[in-house]
Amino acid sequence: MSQLPSIPSDLTLGEWLRADGPDSDIALCTRVRFARNLLGYRFASLLDAEESRDLTAYLVQQVGQLGMQEPLRVLDLMSMSELDRELLVERHLISRELAAAERPRAAAHDEPERVALMLNEEDHLRSQVFRSGFRVEEAYAAAEALDDKLISALPIAFSEEFGFLTSCPTNVGTGLRLSVMLHLPGLVWAEEMEKAANTCQKIHLAVRGMYGEGSRALGDFYQVSNQVTLGRSESSLVDDVRVAVAQLIAWERRVRLALLAGERRPRTLDRVWRALGTLQSARILSSEECLNGLSAIRFGVQQGLLPDLSAQDLNRLLLLTQPAHLQRLHGKSLEAAERDALRASLVRGALAGRGQGAL
Repeated sequence: MSQLPSIPSDLTLGEWLRADGPDSDIALCTRVRFARNLLGYRFASLLDAEESRDLTAYLVQQVGQLGMQEPLRVLDLMSMSELDRELLVERHLISRELAAAERPRAAAHDEPERVALMLNEEDHLRSQVFRSGFRVEEAYAAAEALDDKLISALPIAFSEEFGFLTSCPTNVGTGLRLSVMLHLPGLVWAEEMEKAANTCQKIHLAVRGMYGEGSRALGDFYQVSNQVTLGRSESSLVDDVRVAVAQLIAWERRVRLALLAGERRPRTLDRVWRALGTLQSARILSSEECLNGLSAIRFGVQQGLLPDLSAQDLNRLLLLTQPAHLQRLHGKSLEAAERDALRASLVRGALAGRGQGAL
């Protein structure tokens, strides 16, 4: 029998999967993003190759002189392999759009992955700040301080009438996008997720999948963020998201308790144990099947059903079973069928003997 692959002990999870913030049983991470553009340059979608090179080179130079407390590692995305760019996407440091673009572009992030910059994306500059768990005020304060540094160093395009000018009209005004990554299996299993999403939409909040706009909600993970930026102050947008997400977290907790009580309990327990049994035995696992299984097990861990597993154990698996991380672990590019087999082996090895004797 071949030896099962193991999870590297030095794998860093990054801020969004650290699982050490407030309410991290449900709220994985809070992210604040500002979209900014520079005077003297056309919007990114209109730039030719030479203009893109000039803009990117200028931004790289200025970012390197910001004097950050945590030094930023600047990455030339043009010279990186597709696999390495996908790794950054899976770690939420860059968008899929930036990874796939063909124009000159770059990114930067600090070692703890609490700060990330995207250079020459849809906008010239998008700054991001991450905080583990539900930490809206702290994330916003850090993002605002970073934004002040950038505004002091760069000629940012601003209109007294409209606010910060952005490539997409939906970002004009503050340019602020505040999102919280939530794990909501209770609402999904109780068939209340559609109701929750509709409630959010009525107060101008967007509910998206794990990788934001255009992504599917896999593994019961959702991003909740503001939709409106124009005509609203940053403080009011922060308050809107903070209040709405707090209500969602409370809703999810109530539903979880209901799912583990009365007639619903056997079906809920079966869902958790069935997922554990499948992942402990499977020889082939697609990304979607793996995420769904890990979601059910994460529910069990957070509700005290699987005391010999931790949220960080599962977050490591969540990250390593993504396609790019899986291929990096193996040391080369893999076809989809090879990835599915390796993913199953990795998960079997990580979960072997876990969950024994729990009620």
